[in-house]
Amino acid sequence: MEFTPRRILDNALDAVGNTPLIRLDKIAAEHGLKCNLLGKLEFVSAGGSVKDRIAKAMVLAAEKEGKLIPGKSVVIEPTSGNTGIGLAMACAIKGYSVVITMPKKMSLEKEALLRALGAQVIRTPDEEPWDSPRSHIGVACKLQREIEHGIILDQYRNINNPLAHEYTTGPEIIASVVSTPSTRTRPSSMKVDAFVAGAGTGGTVTGVSRALKKTHNADCIVVGIDPIGSILALPNSLNIDGEGKPYVVEGIGYDFIPDVLSRDVPDVNHWVKTSDEDAFKAVQALMRKEGLLVGGSSGSALSGALAWFETEQGRKVAGTEGLNVVVLLPDGIRNYMSKEWFLKNAFQTEHSDLATRISGILAQEETVPVQKANL
Repeated sequence: MEFTPRRILDNALDAVGNTPLIRLDKIAAEHGLKCNLLGKLEFVSAGGSVKDRIAKAMVLAAEKEGKLIPGKSVVIEPTSGNTGIGLAMACAIKGYSVVITMPKKMSLEKEALLRALGAQVIRTPDEEPWDSPRSHIGVACKLQREIEHGIILDQYRNINNPLAHEYTTGPEIIASVVSTPSTRTRPSSMKVDAFVAGAGTGGTVTGVSRALKKTHNADCIVVGIDPIGSILALPNSLNIDGEGKPYVVEGIGYDFIPDVLSRDVPDVNHWVKTSDEDAFKAVQALMRKEGLLVGGSSGSALSGALAWFETEQGRKVAGTEGLNVVVLLPDGIRNYMSKEWFLKNAFQTEHSDLATRISGILAQEETVPVQKANL
């Protein structure tokens, strides 16, 4: 078997990013897509999500600017979890203390991982608006004021958030597409023709969009995905139905517009609203058809892409052989295995001939002795 040797890395931060782009051919075929449907698989990054990239970028930039003091600085960050995990990993390596504030709806697995990496974790009420002193953002600001050498790197306003994706995620996607030859059986435009990603802080969709449009394909269509209940989508009329409604999917959507998110054309050409139900169905499809153990927001991204394919613009792309549509899959199922939606998906029984056959076999009384040769 051929393999490409990799050099020894200095630490886990060197294993952030450089994630694979994978064909989602079975899902594409099921939905009658002629274009190439491709998934950018971020859970194989060292910390387990796309947020590793911005955590690394923000810490390194703060060190370079003299904002982090070895042995003294306490990094404080409000987060839905993945940025916190990335920061806790980076700070464990760098030697900084970490305090994470996180809404209660976020998974127990995220809290456990944060604590395992040495972070202090404070949970905040889900129902508090972002500007409440009791929200995860409000509590982080209070701690920053009171803790000596406390610093909030602030993923919502830190320019290194979108820059991390403009300089790494986007170029990686471009490199994967242009280095894969077009063949008779697998035609390719050799360009990224459309990019689909969920928006939380918005740094991912903004930064990748800029990389694609500035240096690669100015005509690339960028589709932002926003859960029902959030207010990030444009036009604002998209957000009226279900505004403020709680949603289960973690890591995307907000009740305010983060500074790092550019919602307008040309950065984001089209917005799609998605439901929890559609997201979790898409997660199940990614697992059972493509073997990808992704998290809920990956399902949002895929279900949003499939919904966009039903629009006039999307149908043209879906029906054209060789066009490349990249869907960003932000994290893996590791963070959600105790969640009700995942357990329902995992243990949901689907009728099959094999299951019927197994039940019939096990219902029979066994009279034949087990022979070693049969094992």
